[in-house]
Amino acid sequence: MKRDNPADLAKELGKRISSLRIAAGLTQEYVAENLGIGSEAVSRIERGVAVPNAIRLLELAEILGCRTDELLHGSSSRLADQTAYLEDLLAKVSAEDRGLLISVLESLVGRLKTSNHGK
Repeated sequence: MKRDNPADLAKELGKRISSLRIAAGLTQEYVAENLGIGSEAVSRIERGVAVPNAIRLLELAEILGCRTDELLHGSSSRLADQTAYLEDLLAKVSAEDRGLLISVLESLVGRLKTSNHGK
């Protein structure tokens, strides 16, 4: 997927919002009611058909119980955003499990570097 394509970015943002909503145990109807919009509008956002503006992102973050940058992590191709996303993921597990995840990631990076040199 090309990360600079606005339609692809909208879909990624929508997936992220949907994922966070589901993780929070909320329905589209609940989110819609709290945003003062219809549930079809929430569905359109989650499908990437409609893109929320900055104010709506702030409202969504409040409803979903997350930071606004968490809504954008999945759709950003910036290294700093992806690093922050990984940090958030790692913060959810124990120190021992973080060590395991880092080892797995190091192994994957090494393998990808090796396979990309052959191309």
